[in-house]
Amino acid sequence: MFRPMLRKKQQLPEEECLELLRREPRGVLSVLGDEGYPYGVPINHYYCPEDGRLYFHSGKTGHKIDAIRQMDKASFCVYDSGFRREGEWALNIRSVIVFGRIEMVEDTARIYEIARRLSRKFTDDENYIEQEIARSGPGTLMFALNIEHMTGKLVNES
Repeated sequence: MFRPMLRKKQQLPEEECLELLRREPRGVLSVLGDEGYPYGVPINHYYCPEDGRLYFHSGKTGHKIDAIRQMDKASFCVYDSGFRREGEWALNIRSVIVFGRIEMVEDTARIYEIARRLSRKFTDDENYIEQEIARSGPGTLMFALNIEHMTGKLVNES
């Protein structure tokens, strides 16, 4: 069902893909939008090692949510800031693309726990995190991407 990677020498091992998902703060979620047009939106995420799912928070309405409610299939792409090997001008970038199906998280306690974990990617200020959850939590929608297929690669821009 999913295509194999053509340039096998560039393929990242699964653990390196998961590390990118854990470490990088944001990526691009792509869904099928209005009238069948692809809709890609930059969004932050949390990879949960316990259940192997990617979590996203959102407002309860909008283009992205309408698209997800129409079609649960999505892809998510994350890439790092890259590195240069000594003496080379070209940037080397690691990326991961995930395909899967989205489901809404209904359990309020789970929504708040994932929101805390996601927030800790950006700040260790627990007071701020709790204030934001108290203020924004009731208006937050949380959804999970169940990973069905994942590939990663290292690309040299030369």
